[in-house]
Amino acid sequence: MKKKIIIVVAILVAIAILIGVFVAIKHTPKKEEPTRIVFKENLEVAFLEDVKVSDFVSEIDGEIIDDEVVDTTEVGPKTLTLNYLDKNGKKKTHTFDINVVDNVEPLIWLSSSYNVKKGNKNFINKILCGDNADNKPNCYIEGEYDVNKVGKYKVTFKAVDKSGNVATHPFTLNVYEPTSSSGSDSTSPKVHTKFSDVIKEYKNDQTKIGLDVSRWQGDIDFKKIKDAGAEFVIIRVGTKIGTDGDYALDSKFKRNITEAKKYGIPVGLYFYSYADSKEMAIADAEWVIDQIKGYDIDLPIAFDWEQWNYFNEYELSFYGLTSVGVAFMDRLKEEGYDAMLYGSKVYLESMWMKISYPTWLAHYTSKTNYKGDYLLWQMCSNGQIDGINGDVDIDIMYTG
Repeated sequence: MKKKIIIVVAILVAIAILIGVFVAIKHTPKKEEPTRIVFKENLEVAFLEDVKVSDFVSEIDGEIIDDEVVDTTEVGPKTLTLNYLDKNGKKKTHTFDINVVDNVEPLIWLSSSYNVKKGNKNFINKILCGDNADNKPNCYIEGEYDVNKVGKYKVTFKAVDKSGNVATHPFTLNVYEPTSSSGSDSTSPKVHTKFSDVIKEYKNDQTKIGLDVSRWQGDIDFKKIKDAGAEFVIIRVGTKIGTDGDYALDSKFKRNITEAKKYGIPVGLYFYSYADSKEMAIADAEWVIDQIKGYDIDLPIAFDWEQWNYFNEYELSFYGLTSVGVAFMDRLKEEGYDAMLYGSKVYLESMWMKISYPTWLAHYTSKTNYKGDYLLWQMCSNGQIDGINGDVDIDIMYTG
């Protein structure tokens, strides 16, 4: 009997053990298999290229979520985070590294020859040498020359950015001896563009013809320019006296805007900037905002930056310069104003980068071949109109 009891107990213990093992197996979570993610072979992206995190993934055994736009405004390695749902619907993350690269060579703004006055040792910095991403590419001249000796020297201007991109430009350096001159003997009459002729040529259902003015036009008779057909006017608010100087209101600004409003002429504005940083550009915009309080501004306010002869001294990449302009325009937009970028055709095509704001194109010709979009076209600086003594810029605004 005792032996039977022992056997029964043993059997019960064995059953209990088996049940425990079964329960343990049943409630032990299965080991999750890692989600299969296959990245593209090339994890490089160009500086300022528009890409998302998903653009680097070839295959994934799951679903990508929260697909973020990649910031490509800085050259170099960058860690990205891939957010996804695995096969079981669980949210997971995976980090991986990419490389933002700059493959664009620097820009050398130079013709086939360059004139230097004898003894001028600092001329190199006056030759515009810039880059899309590098604030200060290495720019120098290769070849033998002597600025203290008159002559023509065959040399090469070279520029190298931080990414190793190289640009070269062979040119002739002409070292000359200054001579006294009585001035030009030219007797050619000055050419003018009549506002009435511009109206005849360019006015239609999708255009308006106007002017941009500043203190240089003196006291304008706004009734006369309106009667002559001026449909809008872009008025200079002011400027800053260099990067470190004080702000200066255009001496005719208040009169110009008051008179334009008096005669019902729509008004836009522009500010001549020396900004070398986004912070300074924002300060410029805030100064403009202070000056125009109380006035109704009908048209955009332009950021006008033209310091190309001193560009090297600013130590800005073309992206950096564009960011400065955008900071000015963004600040105006925050206050409810429309904004735009003013620029000459050659600089818009070569230096300014694409932005979301309208463009005011300066190109003095009868028919522009600028390929970009533009809201206004400043087509000449030698305009003549009744109501202004002297020359004035004539502009065409496209409304269609």
